[in-house]
Amino acid sequence: MNYVLALLVPAIFLASFVFALFKKVKLYDSFTEGMKGAIPLIISIFPYIASVTMLSLLLRESGLESKLIALLAPMFELLGVPEEIAPLIFVKPLSGSGAIAVLSDILNRYGVDSYIARCACVAYGSSETIFYIGAVYFAGLKRKKLTLALTISVVSYLLSLLLCCALCRIM
Repeated sequence: MNYVLALLVPAIFLASFVFALFKKVKLYDSFTEGMKGAIPLIISIFPYIASVTMLSLLLRESGLESKLIALLAPMFELLGVPEEIAPLIFVKPLSGSGAIAVLSDILNRYGVDSYIARCACVAYGSSETIFYIGAVYFAGLKRKKLTLALTISVVSYLLSLLLCCALCRIM
């Protein structure tokens, strides 16, 4: 099975290449045309990505992140979310790589079969880096309703955390 999955991406690439040859598409010209459109997109997205990255680093380095985690942890505990995964809950909407580091720490500290680890894994896998995706998506839009979209995303993220911890508790 792993062998088949390892060949899947090269097979898709090869099939696309053969299909383009069959349709007599100039592959290199099409590729360079696509790249011309990528440069303005990268330039328009960069300020948003830089601001999200700077925000996550600023929160961590200033100590505000640990204070917010300490403040919110009792509320999460009251709602049935383990206090130990509060750092993951806070980091995941901002940084995917930071969330991986926090998840790894949780797995090492509490073991991979513990309730806390199960909650952390499900919470990590069922959520997205809300602010990064929002920055990328809204950078290309002319009409922006960023506040509404982010509010809905954060509320759905928090509701999914409650549901995932409830499901992990009964399993």
